[in-house]
Amino acid sequence: MDWTFEPAHHTSAKALSIALNMHPAVCTRLIQIDQRFSDPEIAETFLKPRLSNLDDPFNITNLRDAVDRLHQALIHNEKIIVFGDYDVDGVSSTTLLVSILRRFGNNPNYCIPLRSEEGYGLSHSAIERALNEQGTPHLFIALDCGTNSRKEIESLNERGIDTIVVDHHQSTEEGHAPGLVVNPHLFDDAAAPWKDLCTVGLTFKLVHGLIKKLRLLGDESAEQIDLRQFLDLVALGTVADLVPLVSENRILAFRGLRSLYHTKRCGIHALFQVSGIDLAELDALRPADVSFRLGPRINASGRLSDATIPVEMLLGTDFKDCARAAAQLESMNRERQAIERAITSEAMQDIEERGSEAPGIVTYNHDWHSGVVGIVASRVSKHYHRPAIVLGEDGDRAKGSGRSIPGIDLVAVLEKCQDLLDHWGGHPMAVGVSIDPANVGAFRSRFTEAISELYPKGLPEPTISVAAYISPEMISEEFVEDVEELQPFGQANPEPVFAIGPITLQTPPKMFGKGHVRYQITQKSGERIACISWNQGHRAPPMRRPIEIVAQIGWNVWNGERNVQATVLDWRFARS
Repeated sequence: MDWTFEPAHHTSAKALSIALNMHPAVCTRLIQIDQRFSDPEIAETFLKPRLSNLDDPFNITNLRDAVDRLHQALIHNEKIIVFGDYDVDGVSSTTLLVSILRRFGNNPNYCIPLRSEEGYGLSHSAIERALNEQGTPHLFIALDCGTNSRKEIESLNERGIDTIVVDHHQSTEEGHAPGLVVNPHLFDDAAAPWKDLCTVGLTFKLVHGLIKKLRLLGDESAEQIDLRQFLDLVALGTVADLVPLVSENRILAFRGLRSLYHTKRCGIHALFQVSGIDLAELDALRPADVSFRLGPRINASGRLSDATIPVEMLLGTDFKDCARAAAQLESMNRERQAIERAITSEAMQDIEERGSEAPGIVTYNHDWHSGVVGIVASRVSKHYHRPAIVLGEDGDRAKGSGRSIPGIDLVAVLEKCQDLLDHWGGHPMAVGVSIDPANVGAFRSRFTEAISELYPKGLPEPTISVAAYISPEMISEEFVEDVEELQPFGQANPEPVFAIGPITLQTPPKMFGKGHVRYQITQKSGERIACISWNQGHRAPPMRRPIEIVAQIGWNVWNGERNVQATVLDWRFARS
């Protein structure tokens, strides 16, 4: 694997280091994230995100009109249905908006699509179920879906139902759904600080705008609402949806993770319990806690059953009820994991039999559960370092998900295949598709051809981006503290990787678990730094030969103790 390094200007990094009292290697990383951060004042706004730095919500196109329509609904106590998608972003958005509307005396109904029966997003069947069960509303609000639901929105408008769409998905066709649509990807400048907000971030801006308006009108309920208490929900959706954690997303994630750590929400504490998160052993929550522990349990219900369960849990005020819901989610998540493992194994076998050299992968089996194939697509794409579409069967359709690799835009690829697809949508890195099973073979060929046409130089090679080269002696608790200042890590701000060397191991590496390895770096002072390398037991580094490693440097917290640890991603013999 290649190690790539884009050096920041040495003089700028050194000057920034002095101004911020921060390690030069970490300052180099700061400038790599954004050249503007060579200015200490601008860097400070990144390192210390403040809610006061969020832009005026009314600068988002159509948001003021959406607030005015919500205000009208509150004045007349209109019947409202909030319709949210079944993933973490949709669930957290629905919980946030329903919670705020309840605070203003409106008790909206809410609906989450049943994935196995109604498919993704705002389908006719999901709308009909919502109206049949909850009656005809005056206002229908779609969250995390609806941008590409022109016919569905038109059908609601024809019945005299007003609509608001709050969504962050890109349009897959010309134009967009009618009605009030709040979606920065459709209307707003690419440089807007809110451009990459996911739906829960946009919903936060919507309710911020509503509260702002009502406070100006002297509404006492608005004065009593502290929006900071809802940032725990915003953190869940923002981190789980893998949006870029820079600009306003960084502010919301940074503050939201702190709110999540201190949350008083019964449903989240119940979720902590089943997820094995003991706050007493942690000094903070990290994005990984959301991505790998909380998020999958919320998602499991939408993939296998009914995503109203986590909404009810997050809205709940009785811990016993929330604990029962969390236990259901835990059970579903275990079932999801078992199904996922089986499908992944079968998908890998199918890919190997077909040959894995094509620039894109499409694999399909009518027995696969369409609710978990997105996770399988992620594993397949990562394993083969190729864009991958994994399809199961849902009724008479092949349905599934796609995941990409850095540098390959799946939206652009699918635009060249759309005549073969029933429905599709998503982001450059993740998409959902529905297709006639008879067209899967043609789609597989077209998918590969589209990638070759759009990327004639071939797929980008897997690389490790190095933030800076450091010596073993530079690693210390103070160094880790400086690295931690860059948290939260995620898209557009990945955890920095440092090249470290030269190193000569004095003791042999030790194998543990299923193919993992650990060893130690010995500094000149005699201090030792623990190193761990996951799934690299087959190529453990040698003793007594100078090597270089690339590693993430952070804390290992265990039994209440915190020690410096290097998570090693790769090694090579030291260059002479």
